[in-house]
Amino acid sequence: MFAILEAAGWPIWFLLLASIIAVALIIERSMSLRRVKIVPNGLLDTVVAGYRAQGVTPEILKNLEAHSPLGRVFAAGLRNVGATREIMKESIEEAGRAVTHDLERFLTTLGTIASISPLMGLFGTVVGMIEIFGSQGPSGGNPQQLAHGISIALYNTGFGLMIAIPSMIAYRHFRALADSFVVDMEQQALRLVELVHGQRDN
Repeated sequence: MFAILEAAGWPIWFLLLASIIAVALIIERSMSLRRVKIVPNGLLDTVVAGYRAQGVTPEILKNLEAHSPLGRVFAAGLRNVGATREIMKESIEEAGRAVTHDLERFLTTLGTIASISPLMGLFGTVVGMIEIFGSQGPSGGNPQQLAHGISIALYNTGFGLMIAIPSMIAYRHFRALADSFVVDMEQQALRLVELVHGQRDN
């Protein structure tokens, strides 16, 4: 492995750093963006049952906020349960924007790595071409320097694509996953509003 890195020249180290960051972000997002942690099943029914049994208490709100992102959205709505339906919806939307921002954390960095990795590989290719042309002299080319230039050009291009392809796949996957969670939370939050205010209207 070290021989490959040495043959690829100094531009490969930037790509190696980008690959380490990309792997770390993919692992972190894979652990964080799990449905059981974001939109746990049965939470809406539990919240509605608790509200009907004992109303809204500081302890319930505290537990909801610490429970999950969906719990944070529910807690924001329950804080304004005594207000109008519109105010309750606005508080839920405000909390939803904050939760959405948290769900999309690090995705911009991952998308940037996916976009610039081929360019970094291209930069290494240019460096390799410079090495190739630098090996040409009046008396002919230096075979060793020529081979080194070709290694730099090819290794960097290939390594850049190896980083970009899985990073882009992961970025698209996590983006779609976050969007689906946001839609799910919106639907459940609106359902909470309807259930709570429907009960009050009755």
